[in-house]
Amino acid sequence: MNEFTLRLDPAVGQALDDLADACGRRPEDIVREAVRRHLHEEGAPVRAFAERIARDHADLLRRLGE
Repeated sequence: MNEFTLRLDPAVGQALDDLADACGRRPEDIVREAVRRHLHEEGAPVRAFAERIARDHADLLRRLGE
């Protein structure tokens, strides 16, 4: 597991604490969920691009693997 310290602007930290309190959750759980969502959303176009490249060049990739 990767662990690190994340320094937030005081206003962002307060907003995170307020949201966590209002939701009955821990701030770190909200941040963890936000990071997962961001990675999924940002990764989708990258995955689609890689799949398109692999599909468009499948013959070449097959020949290189021989």
